[in-house]
Amino acid sequence: MNPESQWSAEDTDRVLIEQWKAGDSRAATELVRRHADALARFAASGGEREEIEELVQDTFVRAFGSLDSFRGESSFRTWLFTIERRLMLDRRRAEKRARNVVSLDAVEASTEYDALDGMVAQETATRVKRAMASLSPMQREVFAMRAEQGLAYKEIATILETSEGAARVHYHNAIRAVKELLNE
Repeated sequence: MNPESQWSAEDTDRVLIEQWKAGDSRAATELVRRHADALARFAASGGEREEIEELVQDTFVRAFGSLDSFRGESSFRTWLFTIERRLMLDRRRAEKRARNVVSLDAVEASTEYDALDGMVAQETATRVKRAMASLSPMQREVFAMRAEQGLAYKEIATILETSEGAARVHYHNAIRAVKELLNE
């Protein structure tokens, strides 16, 4: 039996980080393979619609460039999410300065569906989007991280630089608000 098969994901990441620091470029490739999809999903759930692949690449570039500062107090994946979140915030600030206008919803091309299913799906998506838009920015982030990414409250707290209790409160308030708005 391969001893690596009994390692946790965090143990495997730690070994790969040490291998990369020792000059093994294959270790970096493996770290990217292990975490790129989750970072892409996280970016999409955070509202990114364009250049997600570039954002993921920038996250890894920043992470590998500052790997010596990774202390292992959280999982490597949580650390990557934190880096990516900061990059997304930087992007939004830059876009806001460039346009001097905040755009909350991306304009989506409408497509024609057959029958009632398409109409129901569109109405439901609109209602969910409206409910999500009514949440505070912190509630939206916590909700996306918990509901869409399946992150633990402790990981959410680390990424958002808040307490675990605050993350729980924001999530439960977001759930209650979304349910209320969807039931109207």
